[in-house]
Amino acid sequence: MMIKEFSKDGQRILWGDVIQCLETVRNESIDLIFCDPPYNIGKNFNGTKDKWKSDESYLSWCYKWLELCIQKLKPAGSMYVMAATQNMPFIDIFLRKHLTILSRIIWYYDSSGVQAKKYFGSLYEPVLHCVKNPSEYSFNSDSILVEARTGATRKLIDYRKAVPAMYNSRKVPGNVWYIPRVRYRMPEYEEHPAQKPVALLERIILASSNPGDTVLDPFSGTFTTSFAAKKYGRLSVGIEIEEAYIKIGLRRLNICSEYNGEILCPPHKSYKKKYSDESDNLTLFERDNAATSLYRQNY
Repeated sequence: MMIKEFSKDGQRILWGDVIQCLETVRNESIDLIFCDPPYNIGKNFNGTKDKWKSDESYLSWCYKWLELCIQKLKPAGSMYVMAATQNMPFIDIFLRKHLTILSRIIWYYDSSGVQAKKYFGSLYEPVLHCVKNPSEYSFNSDSILVEARTGATRKLIDYRKAVPAMYNSRKVPGNVWYIPRVRYRMPEYEEHPAQKPVALLERIILASSNPGDTVLDPFSGTFTTSFAAKKYGRLSVGIEIEEAYIKIGLRRLNICSEYNGEILCPPHKSYKKKYSDESDNLTLFERDNAATSLYRQNY
């Protein structure tokens, strides 16, 4: 498959096979990589089934693009990797040979409908936080502080201090993150079976990169990684193989407003939009950003 590239204002989209596209990226040029590959569980990605012939063939494919990602990462770079719970142990062991795993994160969320009745249904996805050099990497703790219940809500006193004082009201998140999944009625919703929430990528990007850094997502899907990167002054490289999702990226990053004569619009929904018609005067990127901000205020 021939690779096609789109770019504007430091945001690049590569349309093609992930292995071929990664081979075109310069080695040690990326500050942060976020990997959210197909999970090999049979989801339908615009007509393409997420299912390999065997677990072995799937993992072999994963190891190929993981090796390439590691090559592209700067010496002080960071990488976050998601996977299905049944595959993560193999990916974890593989990555330990090449990187230092700092954290094993659990992203958990509410039920998405009818849950299993004969076993415990899955309500989380694992995320590995890895670095090339455990002595030199970016971690901006002050940018991702969350409320600390002990200090902010329970108002307990720490009597171990020389002068007793309340516990801090804010803290760095632990490795268990509650962030709601993307729902149809959310402004950020796109037509994709595995869309990740903006809030999840915001935390990762703010923590592990700095303004002007380059963020790579080899499985961009709805281009949430690139969207969040642009929002916070980072450059981005997004790779995607499905044309339908390329069009989402072109719109969300405001690279172009039409594609092959088709006006690029957010998915039509059957209910009244929560944000004002004044958003029609905004750029496509500003409109998406405004919608996401409104959601964060209401949930």
